[in-house]
Amino acid sequence: MLERMEQSELGGFLRSRRALLQPADVGMPVGSRRRTPGLRRLEVAQLTGMSPDYLARIEQGRVAAPSATLIAALARALRLNRDERDHLFRLSGHPAPPAPGSDEHVNRALLRLLDDLATLPALIATDLNVELARNELADALLGEQAPRRCPARSCTYRWFTDPAFRARLPAEDHEDEGRAQVEDLRATVAARPGDRTATDLVRALHVASPEFTRLWDDHDVAVRRSDRKRIIHPLVGLVELDFDVLATTQGQRLIVYSPAPGSDAVGKLELIAALGRESFDITGPGTGP
Repeated sequence: MLERMEQSELGGFLRSRRALLQPADVGMPVGSRRRTPGLRRLEVAQLTGMSPDYLARIEQGRVAAPSATLIAALARALRLNRDERDHLFRLSGHPAPPAPGSDEHVNRALLRLLDDLATLPALIATDLNVELARNELADALLGEQAPRRCPARSCTYRWFTDPAFRARLPAEDHEDEGRAQVEDLRATVAARPGDRTATDLVRALHVASPEFTRLWDDHDVAVRRSDRKRIIHPLVGLVELDFDVLATTQGQRLIVYSPAPGSDAVGKLELIAALGRESFDITGPGTGP
C-alpha cells in the first residue's frame, strides 16, 4: 500500500513528465486548440492501453498499488530514461527493474525511430527475442500480443513450443526459420557470458523441444540482420516481406518489415493497414530473432 506522500509524489512526477512531451515526440498528430502543456492524459492513456479514468486516479493518488506491468507501460509511453524509470517504479511501491543484462526498458532513441515508422510494420525486441514495443501496423500484421511469463515471453521459445505460433508461417519455411532462430540465440548467449536469463532460456528450450536440441547441437551461429519472411495473415493470406534490423543498442533491436517495390505485398500491406487490428489468437511469427 502506498503512503499518502508517495502517492502525491507519484502523481506529481507523472504530470511533470507528461508536460515535457509533445504529440510529435510519440508519433501522434498535434491537432489544434491545445490548452494542456505537453501530452494530454487521454493521449498517455492511449499509448499505454489503459483508460483515461484509471490514469487520472493514479495521478490523483487514488490507486493504492499500480501493477509493475502498468508502471512499465507508463515508463515507455512517457519516454523515461533509466533513472526516471527506476524512480517511477520506486514511487509506485515496486523495486527498480534489474540492471543491464536483463534490462528491458525500451531505449528512447529506438522508440523515436519506431514512432516515425507509420507506414511499415515495426517493433522493438531484445536480443533474446522478447518483444517490447510495436507500432499499430505491426499489430495489424502480426496480431496483438498477450502478456506472457518467462520463458514464453521469448518468441524463440514460442517458435519451438507453440504450434499455433508456428502456423503463422508456411510449413515449408519452418526448418529455415527454426535454424535462424537458433543461430541468432547462440550468438546472443555468447555475447552475454554468465547471463542467467539467456542460459535459462536455452535450458528451457532443451527440455521442451527435441527440434531445438537437434539444431543447437549443430553449433551454427549467425546474428540475424536481414531475411525474407512469408507471413500468413488471416484476412489477406500470404504476405512476403523483407525483414531488416535497422538499429541496435543496449541489447535491443528495431525490426522493420517491408514489401519489395512492385510486389503484391505492397497492396496487401495497404489492405492490412486499412483493416486495422483484427482479433486472431496469436501474435505473428516473432522477430525471428
